[in-house]
Amino acid sequence: MTLTIERGRHDRIGATFDGDGVNFALFSEHATAVDLCLFSPDGMRETHRLRLPERTGYVWHGRVSGLFPGQQYGYRVHGPYAPEEGHRFNANKLLLDPYAKRLTGHPRWSDAVFGYNPGAKTQDLTFSTRDSARFMPKCVVEDPSFYWGNDRPPAKPANETIIYEAHVKGLTQLSGAVNAGKFLGVASDRIIDHLVDLGVTAIELLPVQSFLNDRWLIEKKLTNYWGYQTLGFFAPDPRYLVNGQINEFQHMVARLHAAGIEVILDVVYNHTCEGSELGPTLSFRGIDNRSYYRLAPYPRHYINDTGCGNTLNLDHPMVLRMVMDSLRYWVEVMHVDGFRFDLASTLARDDAGFQPNSAFFAAIRQDPVLNRVKLIAEPWDIGPGGYQLGAFPHPFHEWNDKFRDGVRRFWRRDARPAPELAARITGSAIQFDHSGRGATSSINFLTAHDGFNLMDLVSYNQKNNIANGEDNRDGHSENYSDNMGHEGPTDDPQILQARALRRRNLMATLLLSQGTPMILAGDEMGHSQQGNNNAYCQDSPISWLDWGKMDADMLAFTRRLIQFRRNHPILRQKLFLHSKARSSDGKADVLWWHPEGRRMTPADWEDPALSHVCVELRTASGTPAYADLEDAIFLVFNAGGQLDVTLTPAPDGKAWSRRINTYAPTAPHERILSGKLVVPAHSVSALVLENLR
Repeated sequence: MTLTIERGRHDRIGATFDGDGVNFALFSEHATAVDLCLFSPDGMRETHRLRLPERTGYVWHGRVSGLFPGQQYGYRVHGPYAPEEGHRFNANKLLLDPYAKRLTGHPRWSDAVFGYNPGAKTQDLTFSTRDSARFMPKCVVEDPSFYWGNDRPPAKPANETIIYEAHVKGLTQLSGAVNAGKFLGVASDRIIDHLVDLGVTAIELLPVQSFLNDRWLIEKKLTNYWGYQTLGFFAPDPRYLVNGQINEFQHMVARLHAAGIEVILDVVYNHTCEGSELGPTLSFRGIDNRSYYRLAPYPRHYINDTGCGNTLNLDHPMVLRMVMDSLRYWVEVMHVDGFRFDLASTLARDDAGFQPNSAFFAAIRQDPVLNRVKLIAEPWDIGPGGYQLGAFPHPFHEWNDKFRDGVRRFWRRDARPAPELAARITGSAIQFDHSGRGATSSINFLTAHDGFNLMDLVSYNQKNNIANGEDNRDGHSENYSDNMGHEGPTDDPQILQARALRRRNLMATLLLSQGTPMILAGDEMGHSQQGNNNAYCQDSPISWLDWGKMDADMLAFTRRLIQFRRNHPILRQKLFLHSKARSSDGKADVLWWHPEGRRMTPADWEDPALSHVCVELRTASGTPAYADLEDAIFLVFNAGGQLDVTLTPAPDGKAWSRRINTYAPTAPHERILSGKLVVPAHSVSALVLENLR
C-alpha cells in the first residue's frame, strides 16, 4: 500500500485519529529530522518509513490518510550523538511515542536497545549501530472513546474519604474473581462487593501506567511488581489487560463509580524507566535527552534526585505540558478521580531546591480539570532538603509518615510517645495547619506497599527480604515493629491473641484520628508478606492476598470501625482542633484528660511513664452551625495496664456509651452511668453521648 504524508497539525501532540487518517506530532527541540515508522498488524515488520515533513516551533508533525485505530507505529529521531553535550540521538533505535495511548507489550532485553555498546571500555561514549525495532513494543493508534452511560464521579469530600491502597494483581490474583490479575478482575463482583462491604470510598492503585521490567530483575528471575519505572505516561500497562484494549480500564472505572468508589492512580512523573547514562534508549532519551531530563553541570550525567538514575525536567515547558496533558487525559478520557504523586518533592525542584510555588504546582492548581480531583503528594525525595512534609500547597494532601511512626511507637511503648500520639490523632496541625489547609490534608496511614504490612508489623522485629536476592540489604531496617514475643509465625495462642489485639489497636487509632485515613489492602484480612518489607519485585504469593485465609474477625472489626467513623462527624472534621472555645456553648473543642478526671498538665505530659491518652473531642471552633451535628466523643488509647478513667459529667438526659472496645471487639454498646470507665490493658475505647430515652 502506498501512503503519503501531508503537513498535518502541530497542536495535537501524539497520534490522533480524525476519521479517515491519523495526525502524528512529536516534540523534539534538538532533533534534525524525525521518521515515522509504521508496522504490520503483528508488529514484526516495518512497512513504511515516512519523514515528518513539518516542524512548527519544536513540534514535528505530519498526517497520513487511510490509517485507522489499531495501526502500530514508532519513531526514529535524527540528531547529534554527543553525550558530553547531553545529546543522545540514535536513529538506529525505535522509540516509543511519549503520548502513545496503548503499547503492544514491553521491551525485550537485548544490547540492541542501548544507544551505546554495552561492555565497551568508554561505555556510553560509544555509538551503537544495532537496530532495536524487533526488541521493542509498538505504539498503537487509539480511538479512546467509550460509552460511559450515566457515569458520574462519586466526588467524595475529603472528610468522608477512606482510601484503600491496592495492587491490581495482588488484590485479585487469588480472589477467585473472573479475570484475576487484571483491570477486569478489579471490576468483578467479588472485589467490588468486598470494597463496598468494607466501607472504603476510594481505591488507590499502585502504578498502572506502562512500566518497564528492569533487566537486572529479569536476570534474577524476578520482576518489577510495584511498577515505579514508567515507560509511557498515557498507556495502561499491557500486563493488566485481558484483550489488549484500553476500554478494559475504562470499564473498571465505570464499575467502581457505580458502586460509589473513586479511583486514584499512583503516578510516577519524577523520573522515567530509562535510568542513568548507562540505561536503555527507549523513548525520551532518544527523542530529546537535553529537554526531557535534568542534566548535571557535566551533561553526560543526570541529576538523580529520585535515586532511579534520572529526573524528569519539569522546568521545560513542553515536558511540563506532557505531564499536564497526561493527567488531564486520565481524568477526562479515563475518568479517574485523583492521583498520588510518587516522590512529589522532585516535581517542585529547580536548581535552588524545592519550590512550593514551582511551575508544576502553579500549573496544576490553576487547571480547571485537575484542581477538582484528589491530589496526594509523597513528600520526599533523596535530593538536598528532600523531606518536605507539610510544605505542599492546597489542595494537595500528603502521606504523613510521622503519623505512621508515632502511632507505631506509642503501641510499642517507646520512650515518651504519648505527646506524639496526641499530635497525630488531632491531625498533625504543626505540619498542616497553615496556608488555608484543612485537617484532612494529612493522609494518615499505618502501613503502605512500602514497608511491613499490619500483620508483619506485629510478627517481626527484623525484615526478611531474602527472596529479593539482595542478601536482605534492601528495605527499611527501622520499622518500629514488635513481634510480641516470637519472630514470625507461631501457634502460641497467647501470642496470637496479643497480636490480634495489637492489630485492632492500630487500626482503631487510624480510623479514630483526624485526617484522611488510608488502609493497605490485606490489612483487614490478616495478610502476611512473610516479613518482607520491600516486596517491589515479588510477583508471587508473598504479595498476593490469600482470600482463602481471610481473618473474618479482623475484617468484621475493621468494617465496624469504618461505620463508626462514618456515623460520627466529629472524627472527620475539616478544621483543626486547638482547644479553642466554641461560640455556640463556650466549651473547648478538644480537652485532654487525666484518668483522675482533671485536665492534663505540662508535668503530666512530661511523665516518662505516661502510656495513655484520654481526649474529649467536640466540633471544632469556627465550624458553621449547620455542621455542628453531635455533642462529643471520648477516646482512650491505653498502651499500659488496666486504666480506671473518670469521665466528664454527661449533660442532662444523656449518658456516655462505649461503642468501640478493642479488648472486646464484638461487645454490645455499654452505657456508663457511674461516670467511671474501666479501660482494659493495651486497648482502645471510644465513647459517644447518647440520649437516656
